[in-house]
Amino acid sequence: MAATDELEKVRRQFDYGPYPRIPIEKTPKDDPNVLFVHDLVTAFYRRDHRVSETKGRRILDAGCGTGYKSLVLAIANPGAEIVGIDLSPESVKLAAERLKFHGVDNAHFEVRSILDLPDWGQQFDYINCDEVLYLLPDPVEGLKALKSALTPAGILRANLHSALQRFPYFRAQNLFKLMGLMDDNPEEMEMEIVREIMKELKDGVDLKARTWNPRYEQEDSNETLLVNHLMVGDKGSTIPQLFQYLEAAGLEFISMVNWRHWNPVDLFKDPDNLPTFLALSLPGVPLSVQLEMYELLHPVHRLLDFWCSLQPRAALPDLGEWSEEQWDQSTIYLHPQLRTESIREKWLGYLKDRMIVDLGTFLSFSSPAPTYVDPLGLATLLPLFEGPLPFPALWDRYQHLAPLDPVTLEPIEPKVARQQLQALLTRLELSLFVLVSLP
Repeated sequence: MAATDELEKVRRQFDYGPYPRIPIEKTPKDDPNVLFVHDLVTAFYRRDHRVSETKGRRILDAGCGTGYKSLVLAIANPGAEIVGIDLSPESVKLAAERLKFHGVDNAHFEVRSILDLPDWGQQFDYINCDEVLYLLPDPVEGLKALKSALTPAGILRANLHSALQRFPYFRAQNLFKLMGLMDDNPEEMEMEIVREIMKELKDGVDLKARTWNPRYEQEDSNETLLVNHLMVGDKGSTIPQLFQYLEAAGLEFISMVNWRHWNPVDLFKDPDNLPTFLALSLPGVPLSVQLEMYELLHPVHRLLDFWCSLQPRAALPDLGEWSEEQWDQSTIYLHPQLRTESIREKWLGYLKDRMIVDLGTFLSFSSPAPTYVDPLGLATLLPLFEGPLPFPALWDRYQHLAPLDPVTLEPIEPKVARQQLQALLTRLELSLFVLVSLP
């Protein structure tokens, strides 16, 4: 099938069933996890180790669908301009209605293919291409088209379907292609045939066990069937293929979007006592190989979700290896998605009650394990709700809050206080609860 014919089938599918089918009145403003992912501060900090402003940035939502992610991008990035494009006129219409409903006036939408970007002449500081790349005839061609619309310092977020995690659904799609149910754009009749076949299969049949749920037999599951069992153009990729695509497109890998959930060390019972072979060899293994190991061991991520750009990631040592001079030159921020009035009120309540708090309570996406902070740590970080502070100012506050050693009751040496604060910030920076930025 020609590439244009394949894209036309994709367009017809999403005109028939615009995606995602999220009610227009739903807002992400109280969902810090989804805002964290789409906040430009997160992506640019992962690459540059610096905190970036969002005001005045141009953001492209490439393959915007019905515009929910466009709304997320607008709310997560105050002052940024949002542009959305999609193949489906029906989806673009719904996206424009959604953002108008929520009072977002710095956004506009166009019916346009991602593959047309090189001829469009527009440039963007950030491109969000979510749940699209795996539908294109050639992912490398798609990445090259997206690259053409990036500013030299811009960042692209995109994703691919995992060939390993999603393998049962690819089997289902091949089965229904074999039956002729995907020759044209699947609609109501094809979905009813799928329901009947899957329902009548014995429960022990592998495909049913891996891909079916009784709730799919209801009519309100149409969207689920269309984006899984009857997904037109769906393709799977592996981690090695992801890196091959980026190299072919001339793009640099920055990070997995959910990077804290891709560490193979976390898959072992005792991460501090790995099997000898891994303990000796893993630290020197390239990141691409570590990611491949994780997926081979534990293919649970539906999406290979990543950030990339024309620029490589900044080659800075881990915070634990910073010199005193680097620390003294640094500025400390709370992540913007923690700096909300509702979280500040809860923070104050925990302080009054002298509670130890897991910051994952507020922001769990980047924290696969609990990240506990005691009242001293909460009190030290409290001024960051008002704005960033130089490390020396935070160090001074820490010494005033903890003037005595709790065991000896002797005054804490400034050097010890510094080490304690640096250890706290290093631990919190792993999940980007705090951001430690150099000039």
